Amino acid sequence: MSELIMQIKAELQNGKGKLVKELTQKALDEGIAAQDILNDGLLAAMDIIAVKFKNNDVYVPEVLIAARAMNGATALLKPYLAEAGAQPLGKCVLGTVKGDLHDIGKNLVRMMFEGKGIEVIDLGVDVSPEKFLEAVRTEKPDILALSALLTTTMNEMKNVVDYFVEHGERDSVVIMVGGAPVNDTFCKQIGADIYTTDAASAAEAAKAAIIDKRGA
Repeated sequence: MSELIMQIKAELQNGKGKLVKELTQKALDEGIAAQDILNDGLLAAMDIIAVKFKNNDVYVPEVLIAARAMNGATALLKPYLAEAGAQPLGKCVLGTVKGDLHDIGKNLVRMMFEGKGIEVIDLGVDVSPEKFLEAVRTEKPDILALSALLTTTMNEMKNVVDYFVEHGERDSVVIMVGGAPVNDTFCKQIGADIYTTDAASAAEAAKAAIIDKRGA
């Protein structure tokens, strides 16, 4: 691995956005493949941050800073990746359910997913079952990820699953659920597919589900 890529990997973990961007540009100027910079530098660093986050060695602010640094560098890589025909690992439609305006957990999940090379279509907060279905039909994602932070809104997740069943789309997508009041029992009760306890685990489970789905 080139020294520049190792520097990118190290500085991203330090959250040095400006420096990561400069090093990324330098690597591109030196003819290093955009895919190598992405995989061995940026995504490898986010993998390490995800593990540290899971182990409580870093916290939400550090993850947000690192994700911002990654996004700045990824913007530089996009035209090169498109030219090389690089494809994301998979695609996810994400949102906080109807009646719930919380977005910190959702945003963290988005960053962790992007850190695994998954393209995320973020529908925001207070998303109705109709909007989720429309997005899934338009975007054809591998994963639909639902977030809720309130006991009063978690039942909206069941409404989304039921709505998909009603419209014959339940088998078209893997449904993940998460948030403070949610647990594995609830996930099974409402007919969803995957529940995880935190954003880092969610990204790992999503990656595994996509590989499994596409390999099937």
